Amino acid sequence: MADVQARPASIRSARAAADGARARAGQETGLWHRPAVLNLISDLLTLAAAVALGWALVTWFLSRPLFPLRELVVVTEPRQVTEEQLDYAARLAVQGNFFTVDLAAVKQTFEKLPWVRSAEVRRRWPDALELRLQEHEAVAYWTVSDSGEARLVNRQGEVFVAASNEDMPQFDGPQGSSGWLLARHQEFSALLEPLGVRLVGLALSAREAWQLQLDNGMTVVLGREREKSPLAERLQRFIAVWPRVEQEIGIDITLADLRYPGGFALTPADASVLEHSDASKGTKGRK
Repeated sequence: MADVQARPASIRSARAAADGARARAGQETGLWHRPAVLNLISDLLTLAAAVALGWALVTWFLSRPLFPLRELVVVTEPRQVTEEQLDYAARLAVQGNFFTVDLAAVKQTFEKLPWVRSAEVRRRWPDALELRLQEHEAVAYWTVSDSGEARLVNRQGEVFVAASNEDMPQFDGPQGSSGWLLARHQEFSALLEPLGVRLVGLALSAREAWQLQLDNGMTVVLGREREKSPLAERLQRFIAVWPRVEQEIGIDITLADLRYPGGFALTPADASVLEHSDASKGTKGRK
């Protein structure tokens, strides 16, 4: 009887011992019982704290008034930009010291000045900024056909906003066509050289029809480009015969219409000279 009653107590004792052993084993395999991992985490936290502290110290040191900017050196001599404009842009854009100044912001500020096409800004040790400017070189006046706004055109065919009183040709055309007009102006000017006249105005309509204004007061209507009768071919034909025609008719011509495939029409400055003719609106000449 005694043996039978003792067996359950023995079993319970064995189970309790096993559970305790498993619990101790689990505790020993936890994070706090892994010194290598704890050391690694400690090292990483120490490193992060050191980096943050170092960055804060560097930022604080550089922000101190120890490296003030005292000079702006303009390497390229401005031709259109004034000294007052440069001083204004410098006061507006240059903030901070030698290390903290925002070079990109300074560059953008100078590029907003009239006549400035591009700007390059560099630090010059120990207390200066170096500025290089590329200015626009205006070659023509520009009027946008859609709005009538006045602009200038540079040698790259780019439109920019500035004021000028130089003697330059006048371009008129749709927005975005300034480069095309510049190329055509150079082409037509070379063709007109034998006549000793200068191309002072060039217009392009929304339908891509061309019109030339010469310095002698004559307007040349070229019209649109055609495969069978290109613009240059029509203009060359007119240039070849115009000296002889001008001498024969002996009157001032205000408009030459070159849109005809095999010839051109002329409109005199004084229409009364043609009252005796049925062609009161113009005379027609052929090569």
